[in-house]
Amino acid sequence: MLDLLQRSLDGWIDGSAYALVGLGLTLTFGTLRRLNLAYGATAMLAAYVGAWLFSRHALPAWGVAVCMVGLAGLIGLYVERLCFSVPRHAGGHEGRGSATPLGGGFDGREVVALASSFALWMQLEQLAVNLLPRHLNVFPNLASQTEWTWLGLHIRPDRLLVALLAVGLALALALWLQHTRSGLAWRATATQRTAAGLVGIEVGRVQATAFLVACALSGVAAFAVLATEGQVTPMLGMWMLTKGLVAAMLGGLGHVRGVLWGGWLLGFVEAHAQALFGAVGREFATYALLFLVLVLGPAGRPGLRNKVAHAA
Repeated sequence: MLDLLQRSLDGWIDGSAYALVGLGLTLTFGTLRRLNLAYGATAMLAAYVGAWLFSRHALPAWGVAVCMVGLAGLIGLYVERLCFSVPRHAGGHEGRGSATPLGGGFDGREVVALASSFALWMQLEQLAVNLLPRHLNVFPNLASQTEWTWLGLHIRPDRLLVALLAVGLALALALWLQHTRSGLAWRATATQRTAAGLVGIEVGRVQATAFLVACALSGVAAFAVLATEGQVTPMLGMWMLTKGLVAAMLGGLGHVRGVLWGGWLLGFVEAHAQALFGAVGREFATYALLFLVLVLGPAGRPGLRNKVAHAA
């Protein structure tokens, strides 16, 4: 029984990290109705620059964190301008970033945006690998050297801090989207883009700001996760995209609070799958969950249909 509880606790901790990673993805979808495949690569390049500054120039951990968050936001703007921005000739209402009905299949603009973000994914990852060609690269290590024990359960304080950070950011973002004028503008842009433009909301600026914030959140997530490991590898980009996407889809893409439940479900399933079937079973569980979500409701999950309208 104690082993079962320990695995569940570990799954909740891991799932919180997945939710933190998926928060930026779900925010991007909520404002653009597009999936940004360059999301993980954006965080990876920022992390590699942070690792380079740390190893070559002895930048302290807090400096690495600030650099990563700021750089991830700037890289996000670069991706948004090339792949998702609203052309000026469209008057700020429609264009490449305009919403299309869900469940009706991809239109040409969606295919172009998806393919473009995939191309930038390759570009950003290659830039990162060229900067630090080694497979393992040192990163500021803030991992706790002790464990807390309570009723026979063990937990590392640093991992608990990451979990609390995920919960705090998700709830704060949800409250902001619900109860502020700027949050209302974001939700209006997500659900009724043309109407939002007609009432004076600068759709292009809202989209760009949302993209910057979402990618800055990817920098926060990357630093929080890597600082508990003390190293960064070329697998970071794919890991963040996969785990974040599954967590976001399980909770309902565009549903900020839902990404917490999605991340926790993914972490719980992975922890118990690893106990039963080993590391291979853990990875299989991740892709099996993603497959089930896609088959049972790629556009039919409640989060995809109407929770974007509430964004919380």
